[in-house]
Amino acid sequence: MKTNHKLALVALAGLSIGVAGDKVIHAQQVKTPPGYFIAEVEVTDPATMQKYGEKVPETLTPFNHQYLVRSRNIQALEGEPPKGGVVVITFDSAEKAREWYDSPAYAAIKPIRQSAAKSRIFIVEGVAPQ
Repeated sequence: MKTNHKLALVALAGLSIGVAGDKVIHAQQVKTPPGYFIAEVEVTDPATMQKYGEKVPETLTPFNHQYLVRSRNIQALEGEPPKGGVVVITFDSAEKAREWYDSPAYAAIKPIRQSAAKSRIFIVEGVAPQ
């Protein structure tokens, strides 16, 4: 009898460890969707905008980011194209994109852009990698 109880306890412990391990592995497999900072920018003061452009990279340094688009070369297929350029920056998540946008470093230079351009700014959550 004691052997059967020990065997049952060992089996129960093994099952518990297996379930806990499965939950940990599943949690690691769930991928966070990337976040995208998207800006349409019509520059009204090129000299001031250049100063802003020189300062942006240092604000992005602490954040895992990548420029996907920085261009004025836009082909309108339907509707009106933006009057200026388009910028798309990818981050690990929409939350990380917002952390950068709300960071003290970016807040310090945001007024430069706002005085030198007309902008439409968005943060969009992407599709989680499979």
